[in-house]
Amino acid sequence: MAETSRKGSFTGRHMVGIMIVGFGIVIAVNFYMASLAVGGFHGVVVENSYVASQKFNGWMENAEASRALGWEAQASRDNAGFVVVSAKDVPAGADMKAELRRPLGDHEFASLTFEDLGNGVYRSSQPVDEGRWTMRLFIDAGGKHWAEESELK
Repeated sequence: MAETSRKGSFTGRHMVGIMIVGFGIVIAVNFYMASLAVGGFHGVVVENSYVASQKFNGWMENAEASRALGWEAQASRDNAGFVVVSAKDVPAGADMKAELRRPLGDHEFASLTFEDLGNGVYRSSQPVDEGRWTMRLFIDAGGKHWAEESELK
């Protein structure tokens, strides 16, 4: 007589159970990772990618014009939380502004104006909260415009 069922043998029901548990884990992890990704995304970079693509060459020309000026600026935060910019080859009396945004996490933005302390050093008129920021710095002097984006830690 052939034995059709043995105690402890692997059956189709076992395989179905393993497949359901395995795929359940994969689906749960995917939903969790998707929720983290959506929670850290703060919207679109540009409203209309076609329009942005049409402006790209102009943006590149502006960047090249800024580079051609030869101006340099290094930003840091002092102990009191103010942003201090050390500028090189920037004409005296230049107008300096900055726009800050958090690259991740909270939707936080800040606009800064700077005071000229002399010797190419500029200090923001207000302190900035601690943490990581993306800073877009603008310098205008003598009808010339310079802009650069950098990370402010």
